[in-house]
Amino acid sequence: MVVRQEAHPGSGAGLPPEDFRVAVESMRAARLRPEVLCESMPAPQRIAPYASALSADVTVDDADIGTGRIILLHDPAGNDAWAGTFRFVAYARAEIDPEMVTDPMLGAVGWSWLTEALEAHGAEFLAPSGTVTRVATESFGSMADEDATAQLEVRASWTPAGPDNGNFDVSAHVEAWGELLCTAVGLEPVPEGVTAIPSRRGQRGPAQ
Repeated sequence: MVVRQEAHPGSGAGLPPEDFRVAVESMRAARLRPEVLCESMPAPQRIAPYASALSADVTVDDADIGTGRIILLHDPAGNDAWAGTFRFVAYARAEIDPEMVTDPMLGAVGWSWLTEALEAHGAEFLAPSGTVTRVATESFGSMADEDATAQLEVRASWTPAGPDNGNFDVSAHVEAWGELLCTAVGLEPVPEGVTAIPSRRGQRGPAQ
């Protein structure tokens, strides 16, 4: 799916360098499943000199069952903590069965959804870090009739290996994030050899 987003230089930064602009263009070329409705969002201004961000909702039968965002950061001077000059920061939240909250393996499984998606899309990465959080909500008193709910949240960051090796196409990383969102909400994977065709409703806002 083609998405629209803009570069947001940090305070004091000049025009985005060419390698960042190429990376941003490749984000626009990312193809996501039709259930993923994606659009641009304001990028953080103080984390890195240059940043571009996308947000997404996973919608099935007109109901939003998952949400997320992904931010591409770029510091031409490099960052020791990143082990590179580019860094992705991603977030995914999904509604899950409340009974899953007590599963001791849920955190490890949630993290594996991200790493396996990156590997499946051929998105080489370095220095991954993050957390998996489970949230359970029960209602009492006058709200006691409301069903219990639960959410899984994945917060992660990683360095794409390609840009520092001269390959500024980061679309595979965005597509892996999209797959994480779909896996977290329980959508069946697209069968091997079948290409998911994004619907026009999966694009919010006019394309550039």
